[in-house]
Amino acid sequence: MKNLCGKSRPASNPYEVWQSTVPVFGCPAGSWTWNVLKKYQTPEKEAANQYARWFCNVVTPICPGGELGDVYVSDIKPFARKIKENL
Repeated sequence: MKNLCGKSRPASNPYEVWQSTVPVFGCPAGSWTWNVLKKYQTPEKEAANQYARWFCNVVTPICPGGELGDVYVSDIKPFARKIKENL
């Protein structure tokens, strides 16, 4: 299977948007948003790799303008839900 999210996108047009469902670092649930701009592996390979990562623009109350960087998938999926998909 091909990685459909392998090319970087601008922050204004993410592949997916995930939002926190639990409090994160003292901030209320729903206050963290991960805008996924690139995925390095296919979903099948991600499932087998505990260090799988996504390139994201992370918007938080601490950084409302967002911050770019790689985030481990295991730090997002258990604590957030996908609210938008734009493949």
